[in-house]
Amino acid sequence: MDEVVRRAGRATRHLAIGFGLSCACYVLLGLILVGLAATALVVGAGMLPETVMTVRRFAGFERRRVAAWTGAPVHDSYPPLTGPLVERLRNATTDPSTYRDLRWVVAQLLYGLVLFYIALIVWVPGLLIDGIWCGVCRRRPVVLPVLSVLADLECGWSRALLTPTDSAGLARRVEELAETRAGAVAAHGAELRRIERDLHDGAQARLVSLSMRIGLAKRAYDQNPVTARALLDEAQDQAEEALAELRHVVRGIHPPVLTDRGLDGAVRALAASSGLDVEVTAVDAAEGPRAPAAVEAAAYFAVAEALTNAAKHSGAERASVTLDRTPRLLKVLVRDEGCGGAETALTGSPADPEQPLGTGLFGIRRRVAALDGTVRVTSPVGGPTEIEVELPCAW
Repeated sequence: MDEVVRRAGRATRHLAIGFGLSCACYVLLGLILVGLAATALVVGAGMLPETVMTVRRFAGFERRRVAAWTGAPVHDSYPPLTGPLVERLRNATTDPSTYRDLRWVVAQLLYGLVLFYIALIVWVPGLLIDGIWCGVCRRRPVVLPVLSVLADLECGWSRALLTPTDSAGLARRVEELAETRAGAVAAHGAELRRIERDLHDGAQARLVSLSMRIGLAKRAYDQNPVTARALLDEAQDQAEEALAELRHVVRGIHPPVLTDRGLDGAVRALAASSGLDVEVTAVDAAEGPRAPAAVEAAAYFAVAEALTNAAKHSGAERASVTLDRTPRLLKVLVRDEGCGGAETALTGSPADPEQPLGTGLFGIRRRVAALDGTVRVTSPVGGPTEIEVELPCAW
């Protein structure tokens, strides 16, 4: 009986929050009407997109409530409301998710109130009847469990109203893939141009100088061996510098340490050379082959960029890196105790497409998005900073 009462209390609390949400929906509906009127009069036209964003936040709150009660997430498929005002208005008024959320607002006004009132009515007879029923008949309670049914019913209606249709989800997914692939292609082209510049200005120039010194040494060999030897010494220095330039270019494409030592060893090598006191923890819950080379490379460059940012900008002395691989996912978490403020780097305009692929937090996002992964940056002012990367790696 005690357990039934506790669950009934949880269900009532859930329905009470739904009641409060229903009251908020009255305000939302008023804002929507005002926003439409302002748009029609061209006065305060910017109010409508902001109102749609507010509705999205409330709908997102309801999705989280449903997921917390049922244990199953409720996905969304919102396109961004960014850009010039005309574009934001067009997206807000033509997006099917806007009308889906509006239907939920209207429905929540009704069932959120009704279900909560029913819950209040059920409590008193439920305690009396179930107490007598359990005490006399030694049977399970029959009235109070109705409260859980009411909460399930509310969650079922909200899920049905807020879940995007298959076609809407597929269309949004196609847009996301097109965007990430376009960004990856642009960044890849910039990376090829960077490699070309590095080879032309670095290794190629040193090889040309090397060839000239060897030619001079050959002509001076018979008449002036001392000069020839000096030229050959310079040529050897040029050859070593050219090799160093080539190694630098190769490391920027795919670090050999990844192939030789795997992701764990490569990250530990990064940590040792970062200038910070870095603790590396590797949790490998997957049995099977290594993650694909592209996935390991993206994770490696994400860690490298995060540690570089921490060393240069955070003021931190310590950092930690956690690698967690499951059969379907590779998770990377980089944390430092510095001054924070890095999350604003992902809320501004995109990085220059001419930058190398791995440059900055936008570079991390481009690399990860190209592999259908996600990046989450948490960096409030004052710290700490956490950069979490998730990369699919199923085999």
